[in-house]
Amino acid sequence: MLDAEFFRRWMTATAASVDREAERLTALDSPIGDADHGSNLQRGFKAVAAALEKEAPGTPGGVLTLAGRQLISTVGGASGPLYGTLLRRTGKALGDAAEVSAEQLAEALRTGVDAVMTLGGAAPGDKTMIDALVPAVDALGDSFAAARAAADEGAVATTPLQARKGRASYLGERSIGHQDPGATSSALLVAALAEAADE
Repeated sequence: MLDAEFFRRWMTATAASVDREAERLTALDSPIGDADHGSNLQRGFKAVAAALEKEAPGTPGGVLTLAGRQLISTVGGASGPLYGTLLRRTGKALGDAAEVSAEQLAEALRTGVDAVMTLGGAAPGDKTMIDALVPAVDALGDSFAAARAAADEGAVATTPLQARKGRASYLGERSIGHQDPGATSSALLVAALAEAADE
């Protein structure tokens, strides 16, 4: 069973990973976006880590809801509302339970991913964070490691796609050949989940 401490570890591991990979995320964002994806997420997850240090919610749902609120209030661009919605809706779906199973987390994450798809209007194949998140949630029933591998594969698979949503879609065919930064950062989030499970 997964408790609030596990979810705090997940968010802290995500913050550390985004901090390490911020330059790479921004480099991916440069040719097809605003070149600020890495710095925006870095600022957001630093705020999440700081908030969780100050206030430690006692439930898994509480941890994710707090993290989502922080991202929405501190991250500019599209990624703040999208990641914030993902975590808040997942947290709300987990409710007030003190512990949740991996299966319950997978179901709640699916609710969060569905909310992101509704908010951004994106579907798998549109070259967005959804291309990493949907396969990850599908694989989460097998294991955290399987979810991590699926998210990584999904992110890499965005490279030959033409963007149909978000800022990159304005480039049309010129978006082909670039790995999507949102899918890449989503894969980091899933990798951090697997890392928290290994601790």
